[in-house]
Amino acid sequence: MSVYGYVQAGGGSTRFGVDKALVELAGKSMLDRTCALLAPVCKTVRIIAPSEKYPHAPVPIVADQWPGEGPLGGILTALYHAEDMSRALSAMPGIAEEARTHCLILSCDMPFMKREWLGFLCERAAKSKAEIVVPMSQSGLEPLCACWRTEVIPMIQRSFDNGVRKVTEAMKRVRMEVLDESVWKRFDSEGRMFWNMNTPEDYEEARRILEEKTDKGPSRWT
Repeated sequence: MSVYGYVQAGGGSTRFGVDKALVELAGKSMLDRTCALLAPVCKTVRIIAPSEKYPHAPVPIVADQWPGEGPLGGILTALYHAEDMSRALSAMPGIAEEARTHCLILSCDMPFMKREWLGFLCERAAKSKAEIVVPMSQSGLEPLCACWRTEVIPMIQRSFDNGVRKVTEAMKRVRMEVLDESVWKRFDSEGRMFWNMNTPEDYEEARRILEEKTDKGPSRWT
């Protein structure tokens, strides 16, 4: 199994007021922080966004093939790109064909995400018969912190072509393994791992929490 990492950063940040991928926490932009989280657990890391949006991005950008159509278009873009990467790699002399190709897709606005959890998620996906391995928090499914097999492309594309834009609705068409709190809680005893920064107030709260952690000693947060 190969896992290709993708950071979803193509949103308009309408409620936030500025591009939240570029706001800084602990001296790093959210875009840099999220790419750094994926790097140790993925074969490659890419950003899904308009091609000219981040000229100083830490990793290459893959242009969203369906700009303005929400996160499901970005997920499809990532799946197609990973499939192409896997095929190109398999065509190289001396390289065995990959049995499975996964996309670990992560939103760029989760300030308390844990690298250890992402590594576990990849390991779980490697053993799973499901096509998507996704956590469930108190807010529901977390599709922008999930491992997707490229085999889902036909079903997700069909849903998209039929007008579906809600990610969790499209996911119902494929086999899922849902990881509830009993699985992820040991990585996140404070229950913040899937918390999103959607407003300036959320950002200030994240800054406050991280500063408190730093004041109490070496931070566990990446």
